[in-house]
Amino acid sequence: MEESIAARLRRIRERLAAAAERSGRDPGRITLVVVTKGVTEDRIRQAITAGATILGENRVQEALPKIEAIGGSVQWHLIGHLQRNKAKRTVGRFDLIHSVDRSDLADEINRQAEQAGIRQKVLIQVNVAREPGKSGALPEELDEVVLRTSTLSHLSLEGLMTIPPLSNDPERSRPFFRWVAEKAGELRRSGLSVPELSMGMSNDFEVAVEEGATLIRVGTAIFGARKK
Repeated sequence: MEESIAARLRRIRERLAAAAERSGRDPGRITLVVVTKGVTEDRIRQAITAGATILGENRVQEALPKIEAIGGSVQWHLIGHLQRNKAKRTVGRFDLIHSVDRSDLADEINRQAEQAGIRQKVLIQVNVAREPGKSGALPEELDEVVLRTSTLSHLSLEGLMTIPPLSNDPERSRPFFRWVAEKAGELRRSGLSVPELSMGMSNDFEVAVEEGATLIRVGTAIFGARKK
């Protein structure tokens, strides 16, 4: 018999708490983003009933109908790549955008937020491993994107996000998470308030927690593998 969504969600929270305690952190400081890419509305509602409060979506076009159907009982985060031409449909619909990766995108989100009369919360995504075809500012580009984003009046820069290379061994993710955490520390020492680190997914979130993640993005371990 398949384990219920509620049971899987409870197990993830237990593992998160154990990882936090191993590293001397407060589990309450770490937020679980339940990734609902490819998940049907009824299964999403099961997760909400089981206590999910923040949902993460990869694609704007898939997310918007879900937001309309499920409404504001939960927060919605955009965790996938965002194209400039979709910024208008994104701003104000998501509580946090994890995937700003270049200055012109930050400028466009700021412009749309100004028109909407809001201040949009964002993270800067960094491609620490320099993987071809993967979104994220390269390490040498990060300072410029951070500086630009931090000066825009209708954006609130909350922190950094990364996705390490896919691996069956969670330990392979550790150096990438550590790099991001150390970079965030450097930015804080320079005077920027960047409290959030979005790091870790189903296969490596415990390592991410040990390295300082404040947001973990978990979908497969809760809902099972998505159908292709």
